[in-house]
Amino acid sequence: MDIFQSIEEHPGIVRTVELHTSGEPIRIIISGFPKLQGNTLLENRRYASENHEVDRVRKWLMLEPRRHQGMYGAILVKETELTRSGEADIEVLFCHNEGYSTMCGHATIALGRFLVDTQDVEIFPRRALLQLHKNNVDGEIITVLRLHTPCGVVTVTVPTTPQNKSDGSKPVRFRYVPCFVASPLEQGITIEVPMQMAWPKLIQRGNQQQIQVRVDISYGGAFYALVSSEELGFTSLQSSDAELFKELADAARILRILLLNQDPQIRKSLVHPEEPDIGFLYGITILDSSITPNLHLKKNLITWICFFADEQIDRSPTGSCVSAHIPLALDQNQLEMGQWCSYQSFLSTQFPGNEFRGRAIERNTKGYVIELEGFAHYTGTASFVPPQEKIDTMGSGFVLKLPSNM
Repeated sequence: MDIFQSIEEHPGIVRTVELHTSGEPIRIIISGFPKLQGNTLLENRRYASENHEVDRVRKWLMLEPRRHQGMYGAILVKETELTRSGEADIEVLFCHNEGYSTMCGHATIALGRFLVDTQDVEIFPRRALLQLHKNNVDGEIITVLRLHTPCGVVTVTVPTTPQNKSDGSKPVRFRYVPCFVASPLEQGITIEVPMQMAWPKLIQRGNQQQIQVRVDISYGGAFYALVSSEELGFTSLQSSDAELFKELADAARILRILLLNQDPQIRKSLVHPEEPDIGFLYGITILDSSITPNLHLKKNLITWICFFADEQIDRSPTGSCVSAHIPLALDQNQLEMGQWCSYQSFLSTQFPGNEFRGRAIERNTKGYVIELEGFAHYTGTASFVPPQEKIDTMGSGFVLKLPSNM
């Protein structure tokens, strides 16, 4: 046991709680992360991103050898402007292989469980202020938590046992900040793909000098570009073929490059009306046309694959993209207010009970208020020591990627 004790006594130790939501991991950092500076949560996020000593901790926690390219993290922040004003119970910053995001649905579901389960005031100073309630609809016991994220306050409802612990057999539910369609509704955005950048399946779709691809941009706590697989030349995502996923990853990477380097209309679609720090393209989501042709929701089921950050693939159905898609479906008359829709990732389709469900419950001048639910499960806890960089040259973090086909 001496090695465990020596690690626990290390002055630079970082402690985490580990969960997954529909297969997507979440590493909740509960202690040891460097102190952040700033009066607001967005200032904290900016500081973490720009300060080398802070960001190096993110890198060695997210990347190999301590994890991998697909890791996701949540950094608990005990106090910022909205906890001081009484509008939130706790704050969080989200992080991944590339940096810091503005919202994350799968992490919010996991955080809901953990923040109800912990009684440690060093981790969650306002835990004792949370109260048990009875759901007016079915009498279910719940705990309501106000989580301050970089995109705003998210209200999280956690089914709770009489012992004041989260009930993992029932889904965590939360309500987003206002979500909206950012690109022109009727025509979306047309991307011109030069032949020298086109992937094989897109070339098979047409032989012009330039091939046009239509995407929609929508906001669900982060900005996403949504496009059907058929539009990109893929008939279906229903395959375990590794080559298909390499081709999809190449297509998403090229789309991202073209989206960020084309006309001002695209840049205009990525402007948040209130917070400049949020105005960037976070992910590319490809919808399975074989299940939902032309985004039509006959079966109230959407299946997709989401690429975000530095070509990271979301194992889960991507909660913030669910909240980005629902306004688009509503505005295109494919979904009704209050109507639930189920969402699956390319992976969760293989494991029953791992879909997300979402619906719009309100519309106001800022957009739609989306409600989403899903399940999270504990996988363990961990203690990490920082790398001795002069000795361990790989310990600071690295990414292993498959070579691109393009």
